[in-house]
Amino acid sequence: MMNDTKNPDAADIALRLAAWWEASARDLPWRFGRASAWGVLVSEVMSQQTQMSRVVPYWTAWMERWPDARALAKAPKAEVITAWGRLGYPRRALRLQECARTVAERYHDELPRTYDELLALPGVGDYTASAVMSFAFGERVAVIDTNIRRVLSRVFRGEESLGGAASPAEREMARRLLPEDVRQSVVWNQSVMELGATVCTAKAPLCEQCPIAGQCGFLRNGRPGLGERRTRPRQRFQGTDRQVRGLVLNALRGLPAGSVLEREQARLLWKDQVQLDACIASLDDDGLVEMLSDGSLRLPQ
Repeated sequence: MMNDTKNPDAADIALRLAAWWEASARDLPWRFGRASAWGVLVSEVMSQQTQMSRVVPYWTAWMERWPDARALAKAPKAEVITAWGRLGYPRRALRLQECARTVAERYHDELPRTYDELLALPGVGDYTASAVMSFAFGERVAVIDTNIRRVLSRVFRGEESLGGAASPAEREMARRLLPEDVRQSVVWNQSVMELGATVCTAKAPLCEQCPIAGQCGFLRNGRPGLGERRTRPRQRFQGTDRQVRGLVLNALRGLPAGSVLEREQARLLWKDQVQLDACIASLDDDGLVEMLSDGSLRLPQ
């Protein structure tokens, strides 16, 4: 049977995780009140499908260059795409700039403080809106990401989280387990997410280092189905369109500002010309490159 915050076990787990968070949380630059609400949002967008260790240097350089929404809104697209570097899924960079324009123009350079207003911003989904509400504004709201879902499913249901979209039952469990106290709810979100990222990992959880191993139903049940997923395995990167798109963007980023990549230079980037042309066309559709009349390419101006 699922526990909730009225259950002493859930309360004890919250206390143990809070103490663990205080002693063991990674010292990331957007944590512990050192970043603006906008900086927290930027960190969440950059962290989507990207390892946190890769995000830190990009976030630091980004925030030094564009410390607020208004600064990013005014930046040339080419500079924004270049600064995104190898974070992956570069369309996120342009969506973040679209978000910055909306914040600068509609909200006078201050992030809105309600969930619905945040959700309406370009590129902001349920997770990002909830994370900003909790981590930046200190509001009591359930934050639901892959790490949190995995920890809650393992600890309170004794089952492996199989991935895919969050089910209504998972969302209800997250809401039910959220501490009533506002400050405790923020620490709960942070500590459960951190535990999932660093200890209660998907394939090789460090159960011997877990502060709540004694209360974990999954461990007690013998870790059934460890690492199972309901989603398809990740596509290999080698030879994929993602790789080809990355090669084109990296070539453009390496050019002096305002320079173009000649057609023949572009053709040398990838052997399969049909795939290369399709990837260049998709980059153009996404607004990440501009195709000139002579077939050369450049970053958007």
